[in-house]
Amino acid sequence: MRNSWWGIALLVALVGTVYLLDAVLMPFIAGLILAYLADPLTDYFQRLGMRRTWAVSSVFLILTFVLALSLLILIPLVVQQIKQLGEALPGMLSWVESVLAPQVQEWTGYDLATELGNVRETLIENWRDAGSYVAQALGHIGRSGMAFVSWVTYVALIPVVTFYLLLDWDRMLNNLGNLVPRQWADDTCRLARRCDEVLASFLRGQLLVMLCLGIIYAVGLTLLGLNFGLLIGVLSGLVSIVPFLGFIVGLVIALVVALFQFDTWWALLGVIAVFGLGQVAESVVLQPKLLGDKIGLHPVAVIFAVLAGGHLFGLTGVLLALPAAAVIMVLLREVKDRYKNSALYDAQLEPLEQQTQHDELGRDDKRESS
Repeated sequence: MRNSWWGIALLVALVGTVYLLDAVLMPFIAGLILAYLADPLTDYFQRLGMRRTWAVSSVFLILTFVLALSLLILIPLVVQQIKQLGEALPGMLSWVESVLAPQVQEWTGYDLATELGNVRETLIENWRDAGSYVAQALGHIGRSGMAFVSWVTYVALIPVVTFYLLLDWDRMLNNLGNLVPRQWADDTCRLARRCDEVLASFLRGQLLVMLCLGIIYAVGLTLLGLNFGLLIGVLSGLVSIVPFLGFIVGLVIALVVALFQFDTWWALLGVIAVFGLGQVAESVVLQPKLLGDKIGLHPVAVIFAVLAGGHLFGLTGVLLALPAAAVIMVLLREVKDRYKNSALYDAQLEPLEQQTQHDELGRDDKRESS
């Protein structure tokens, strides 16, 4: 009983620390997650004969090169398409009001034109005032110089924390394992392995699935000649962290843009073909190869974990949401397994099993007598 109270007190102290040190913990938690994601590649370089320091340095060089190349290529194209979207937005809204809204009203009786007129005026007004909003934000940043410096410092600390955590990752895990009481060591190691399976499947696997889907959608829509194809593909890939949500959001936006741009059914069929190809690739190749069957995190659980973590602990809570959800899910499965193996669960089944056996014996006796 005393051990249980100690465990509860430790958990309360941990949650209180996260709540009080929300902003300070952000770079350390982000670095911890990045180190966890990069550790398998570091271990692979070590198996090739590299020392740990050189392996970590090699991983950092690769990640820096990939990030810099992505920013140099992707960011200018996305910014350009966002600018083009802002210029084309009034025309698209006018087309929806004059062409699409009458069709919707004819099919459903809903007056979409009036609602879109208000939305159109609001968007155009806010878009024109975007420059003043940016100026106000920059002025606020200038007035809050220390807050801005702190934010930059926290972001700059992330790669530093990641490097040192990755350098001592195996030693840190061994030290934590040695601190576990020996009578709990076997169960703790078993649960830790199950948590690692879920986290590895979701974090590493889902990030790769999102990347692949974003590339498929962006390349396919761009080859179709669809305006904002790259922007729609990137957005669909990011939203794909929840299964099927990226497909639905991207498909709806791409269909509206294709209908506005081409006004032909062939363009709509091309968009459907691109997203259908992405879904086939996800179901047949990406999910089995990258995620497997160990993930176990329901999409609703993912959404709730992210929203609850952000509401309770801000950005730190968002970073902790998925790891915490994975651990809670593993613990709940452990509780369920122990319950099914307990005397309480068996006691509920024994009378039913005895009654079933008695009924079967009675039927056998009747058949023998007849």
